[in-house]
Amino acid sequence: MVGVSPAGSGGAGSQQVTRSIPLDDPMETFFISAGLVAVAEIGDKTQLLAMILASRYRQPVPIILGILVATLANHALAASIGAEVAAWIGPQSMRWILAVLFLAMAVWCLIPDKADEGPKAASRAGAFLATTVAFFLVEMGDKTQIATVGLAARFHDVAVVTAGTTTGMLLANVPAVLFGDVLSRKIPLQLVRTIAAAAFALLGVLSLIGVDMGLF
Repeated sequence: MVGVSPAGSGGAGSQQVTRSIPLDDPMETFFISAGLVAVAEIGDKTQLLAMILASRYRQPVPIILGILVATLANHALAASIGAEVAAWIGPQSMRWILAVLFLAMAVWCLIPDKADEGPKAASRAGAFLATTVAFFLVEMGDKTQIATVGLAARFHDVAVVTAGTTTGMLLANVPAVLFGDVLSRKIPLQLVRTIAAAAFALLGVLSLIGVDMGLF
């Protein structure tokens, strides 16, 4: 957007031209956050945990609601941290940090996770409580949580990033709860991990070289 000051405000015939920096499109932020997390979550230990809980409780609705509540709480915390860190460090330093973070995420995506059944105490609770507690704790330090920190630092929108990453978690985990046995046999997890790694690597490279392309 270009603004022109009235004539005479800075001398006769003078004009002041200002350019505002365009904000990220919230829908773009949402879909990038959702897409990256959905792909990265496939084969992740929290998805394996969803399959374990589904086979144990046979109650898909409480389990899905537990995943929703736990992810919202966990990723809202992660996104808030990411936004605060970005504001404190500044854009130039943050660009390098994000580049390293996303490239590290690319490598992490290629490493298969092992199933984690979550806290033992939660396994004795009802399906909703067990899922909420287990998912919140298992997600701490997980690659999707770290990705949420990075995405919030990049896009500076805690609410939209949290909504996007939570949607991505549901996109990956709801089918795992409903059709886990079938999906585990049909989906080539190594291919999915490679796609996720390539997506994070692309973000890392774009951040590193400062190319915009609608992402940076």
